[in-house]
Amino acid sequence: MAYDSNNVFARILRREIPARVVYEDDRCLAFHDTSPQAPVHVLLVPKAPIAKLADATAAERDVLGHLLWACGEVARKLGVADDGFRVVINNGAGAQQTVFHLHLHLLAGRPFHWPPG
Repeated sequence: MAYDSNNVFARILRREIPARVVYEDDRCLAFHDTSPQAPVHVLLVPKAPIAKLADATAAERDVLGHLLWACGEVARKLGVADDGFRVVINNGAGAQQTVFHLHLHLLAGRPFHWPPG
């Protein structure tokens, strides 16, 4: 899938749309989801234009690892690291990805079940 530079997350990265930012560095931005599915629901998006996980190239391996590391940083900052949190990546329309800019959902603050329903 071709990357759409006008998707909502790209617009948030360019500061065209406001967001409640939790964390930012040179490779990613983390902000509260506007439709939270848990008491804590933060989205982490890379600044690199990657539409979905399966589109990431070998050159973007460091960005992918950095996103997971940043999840831990955000969880610690929000005080949910010790109680447990879930990280979800939806890849493609069949997995319910609705914004085609790679993003990780960090969810916490409620019980989770396995397998997810």
